Amino acid sequence: MAATTLAPAQATSASRHTCFHCQEPCPPARPDALDHLRIDDKYFCCEGCKMVYEILNTHDLCEYYRLDEKPGQSLKNRKDSKAYAYLDDAEVQEKLLEFNNGSMAQVTFYLPQMHCVSCIWLLEHLYKLDEGVTHSRVNFLKKTATLQYDPERSSLRKLAALLASIGYAPEINLGDVDNAKPRVFSKKLAYQIGLVGFAFGNIMLFSFPEYVGMDPDTNRRFADVFGYMSLVLATPVLIFSARDYLVSAWNGLRTRYLNIDVPLALGILMLFGRSAWEILSHSGAGYLDSFAGLIFLLLTGKWFQQSTWQQLSFERDYKSYFPVAATVKTGTSEENTVPVNRLVPGDIIVVRSQEIIPADGILLRGSARIDYSFVTGESEPVAVTSGERVFAGGKQTGESIDISLTRRVSQSYLTRLWNDEAFQSGEKGYTTRLADRAGRYFTGLILGVGGAAFLYWWLLRGDMAAAVNAFTAVMIVACPCAVALAIPFTLGNIVRILGRHRFYVKNINVLEGIAATEAVIFDKTGTITNIAAQELAFIGRPLQYEERVAVRSLTRHSSHPLSRRIYESMADVQAEAPEQFEEISGRGVRGIVTGREVKVGSAEFTGAADPQQGGVFVAVDGEVPGHFEIKSRYRDGLKEVIDHFRASAPGGVWLLSGDRDREAAKLAPFFPESGAMQFNSTPQDKLDFVRKLQRGGRHVMMLGDGLNDAGALRQSDVGIVVAENTNNFTPACDAIVHADEFSNLPKYMQLARGGVQIVNRAFYIAVLYNIAGLSYAVTGGLSPLIAAVLMPLSSVTIVLFGVSMGNWMARRLKG
Repeated sequence: MAATTLAPAQATSASRHTCFHCQEPCPPARPDALDHLRIDDKYFCCEGCKMVYEILNTHDLCEYYRLDEKPGQSLKNRKDSKAYAYLDDAEVQEKLLEFNNGSMAQVTFYLPQMHCVSCIWLLEHLYKLDEGVTHSRVNFLKKTATLQYDPERSSLRKLAALLASIGYAPEINLGDVDNAKPRVFSKKLAYQIGLVGFAFGNIMLFSFPEYVGMDPDTNRRFADVFGYMSLVLATPVLIFSARDYLVSAWNGLRTRYLNIDVPLALGILMLFGRSAWEILSHSGAGYLDSFAGLIFLLLTGKWFQQSTWQQLSFERDYKSYFPVAATVKTGTSEENTVPVNRLVPGDIIVVRSQEIIPADGILLRGSARIDYSFVTGESEPVAVTSGERVFAGGKQTGESIDISLTRRVSQSYLTRLWNDEAFQSGEKGYTTRLADRAGRYFTGLILGVGGAAFLYWWLLRGDMAAAVNAFTAVMIVACPCAVALAIPFTLGNIVRILGRHRFYVKNINVLEGIAATEAVIFDKTGTITNIAAQELAFIGRPLQYEERVAVRSLTRHSSHPLSRRIYESMADVQAEAPEQFEEISGRGVRGIVTGREVKVGSAEFTGAADPQQGGVFVAVDGEVPGHFEIKSRYRDGLKEVIDHFRASAPGGVWLLSGDRDREAAKLAPFFPESGAMQFNSTPQDKLDFVRKLQRGGRHVMMLGDGLNDAGALRQSDVGIVVAENTNNFTPACDAIVHADEFSNLPKYMQLARGGVQIVNRAFYIAVLYNIAGLSYAVTGGLSPLIAAVLMPLSSVTIVLFGVSMGNWMARRLKG
């Protein structure tokens, strides 16, 4: 009788309610137990979902529930916080943390439960749930969240437990930290393919009598039994194997967006519903063999796409390394340059001013002032003392330092930092914009064509069977994903090929930028000049031994190519540790060595008598004994490279140099146009020149060494760094090419432009396929099974066409 006294909402059984958080059905319960899982008019399926609502409500985060109809995840099987106790272990933290200076730490978690805009919104507002969190950044495509937090106010264990408590339990695999291996495709996809493959084979077996022409009227019993058995097998295929397509379409419709899965889901439901109606009404055998075949081929195509993409990504992230080198100490004083992929834990490397730290390690010697803006976004240098940890991605801003590596170089980590949003131009290429527009309008077009075909056959021709057949075939045979697949697979393969040849590109958008280049700018020193082959002579009063020690000690800490050349020319002199060191971009270096003030740089910087004179001047205690005269040697193939850009860049080819114009006569044959060479350019002058060209509507590419031209490289539409056995990697650039490959730049540019052309051709193939397929489908004569074969086959064809054409073009250019 107690139930009669409850309000209507209370009197309803919990089994008739859905959870306010995760939208799953609430479990059956006695009426007197309802209050336990209810807050006001909101019901919950478990204590976990109720707790999440309370947390969000307390912190004024209930906007989470308004962004999506089903934002939450069920927490019935959530992990207890004790499950993350191992994250308190120092060794585990050292493996997982990407950065930790005592006041700020950074970690990236893989969160497979992330599925909608509400997830992104909540994860980017974690600072409201944990006051120790200072910043969170979500990568929805990779389902990762990068968290920065104060170790004094929070911990790795606390963050993992918090994420688990709100439905985003992080998937942590310590073995993946150090052991690079390609990811296998998801187990869920394997189960989906296994289920539909089993069902497809058996449904075809049950349909065999129909294939051989058995009359269902004379063999009604067998026809009914086989039909029911086929329906039993097809039902889990619809519920499990086809679920992703149906859910994606439903989520799109809920947000009033027609995504590419909407027509596909309609085709699947139409095919299944029509078949179920025919079997249950005994009016036909249905098309469940076509239905199962469609799902099987769709999922097989999806597996092929994932496998191909993972192979491309794995080679990029783990097998091809930036073509830069690190300086390794092999003895007490001698140093060798070693490619970063050969560095191993225990190596002692030298990191000079403005160089990036390639891997985590321990500071052994030197005064470290590390700029971690590449990692954390904070540009204020952090002082590090001997014995403390330093982290990959930091940039040394003072004197050279010695670091003992504790980890291998993580190419995937550096690539992820490089592709951070802070270093993206935000502008998409023409082909990407075209694909986006095609994706927006394609779905509406397909629904319109399918609807028109259905109405024509039903209303004008009076043939319902043909109407259903035409509508189903149109929904299935249309292939909107072929256009979308052309860009990542074709250009991703080109990026992989270029990486093999020591031309490392940030992402596929850079290739579109290369194809659109209209003006090209070259830096001089270290870009078109071969530093190692330059002749060096000191003009003026011969330097005393103490002065040579001071000059070598100072230039040792600079990463500028001329400083490196001067340092190497004094191999017979023992370098000392400077008491002070400062490098001023575009001017020179200065410091105090054995009590003497030393400057090495431009004439104006050192106080030479003629501030307009060229060369690298030396000043010791205010006296300028002379300068280094450098005779430049230009890189092999320079003329061919410039001629290529002159022919392909209608906006002009330019040279910007911070040096004096004493080499203008030698460079004139390379840059004969009036005003094409500009000397005495400061880093700001270079940046302003790039902006001037862009204001004129030109798409600008710049090639530099990444030292005095970082600002101009970042401002340009495509910035390419030329690396010559130095660690001059900078996040400001879009590509890095090894100096030995400089002469091959025309081939690489042709390959990049060729990749974009292949994408355009793939677009044409996709358009022709859809026109032909739709033209036949609207006639009502296209079998759903044939449509099911053509649809995934077209996607596979586009992928194979893009990858194989890219490989063929690379081989042709190489030959």
